[in-house]
Amino acid sequence: MTKLSVNINKIATLRNARGGNLPDLIQVAKDCERFGAQGITVHPRPDERHIRYEDVRNLKKIVTTEFNIEGYPSKDFIDLVFEVKPHQVTLVPDAPEAITSNNGWDTIKYREMLFEICQSFKKEGIRTSIFVNPDINMVRNAKLCGTDRIELYTESYAVNYPHNPKTAIEDYFNAAEEAIKQELGLNAGHDLNLLNLAYFAKNIPQLLEVSIGHALISDALYLGLEETIHRYLKELE
Repeated sequence: MTKLSVNINKIATLRNARGGNLPDLIQVAKDCERFGAQGITVHPRPDERHIRYEDVRNLKKIVTTEFNIEGYPSKDFIDLVFEVKPHQVTLVPDAPEAITSNNGWDTIKYREMLFEICQSFKKEGIRTSIFVNPDINMVRNAKLCGTDRIELYTESYAVNYPHNPKTAIEDYFNAAEEAIKQELGLNAGHDLNLLNLAYFAKNIPQLLEVSIGHALISDALYLGLEETIHRYLKELE
């Protein structure tokens, strides 16, 4: 079954809005795992507007499932990853001021840079993943970047799914087929939710992991965290 990694950035956003430690980010991570999530994802940004670097260090001490750190590979980010040594690092091409991830890497233009970074992480035993659009050429060239996996950026799928699911998923299926051909592991994330997740997971071959944060935490406001995680896991069955 495809693994569910819960992105807990929004929990940190809520905590930071008021100061103090409510909600308790560490306890939420523990609860996500206790309720069945198979991973925890965080995306620290330079301004620490949600996840702080110290949060990442503290989470490393308690996460018992897979720990995934995603972000733009600045020097500070790379140093943090080397220090914490998560199971996986996901490289995204975000500008510092970006509200959220909004594009995949150009794996041709940035091939040399990404190759060097991926090799340095892999020497430390850290699995690498590169955030890419559902473009066969970008997937093919991701292999030349030396990554272990790619993460398909799923916003366009989520936007188009309500209108025509078959059309919405076509590029993603083709990209997944190319990833398999290139012997790349396959992850996905961004705007996946309880309405569109099952169709995506059913139709994308060899999907290893989805990382979901905003929608899952929003659903938890109505359903509770435990029930929400159970529902997302059911969609992945």
